[in-house]
Amino acid sequence: MSKSFAGENAPQAQQQNKKSTWRVVDIVVVSVLGVAVGVIFWLWSAGYGFISAFTAAFPPIGGLYGGGWLIAGVLGGLVIRKPGAALYCELIAAIVEGLLGTHFGFTVLLSGLVQGLGAELGFAIFRYRKFNLLAALVAGGLAGLAMGINDSVLWNIVWAFEWKAVYVVLAIISGAVIAGLLSWLAVRGLARTGALSNLPSRNAATERAV
Repeated sequence: MSKSFAGENAPQAQQQNKKSTWRVVDIVVVSVLGVAVGVIFWLWSAGYGFISAFTAAFPPIGGLYGGGWLIAGVLGGLVIRKPGAALYCELIAAIVEGLLGTHFGFTVLLSGLVQGLGAELGFAIFRYRKFNLLAALVAGGLAGLAMGINDSVLWNIVWAFEWKAVYVVLAIISGAVIAGLLSWLAVRGLARTGALSNLPSRNAATERAV
């Protein structure tokens, strides 16, 4: 019976392994995405000084701005749909941001690692089988949670606990909306153009939202 069961499930296991195996095109595409979003990260960092002037009265509200630094992980995961894609794309984007120069210095590499792991966890919860709107929101939200905790330890260490809590909650919301929702919409738009025809996300435009 066990041999029969194993035999029946062999094709399914092979199919699952095939879906998890990275191809050269996957590596190239997610690398290009990471570089492109890295430039966006750099511009986003440049705008942080301007935003800080409006959050001076209550700094934790700056958490709402954080979602822009979480786009790479969610976008990479939605496009490639394989384990490690979210983390890899977020790290590449962070490296590019660091190389371009930012007042955050190379601490962006640590941020990229932590945020990428958060987004990766979001897709892992769905066992890399669902990449709908809900999965995107969860991935973005968890990336925001990771960012909020990391920033509270790295940058906002002197804040009161209440301020840190507000910052983390707002970071989660920002991650879900900016990184989650907008990335999901972007992938659907790209799929309609045929740009994702050789990728697992090629049918994203016609997939159900939930």
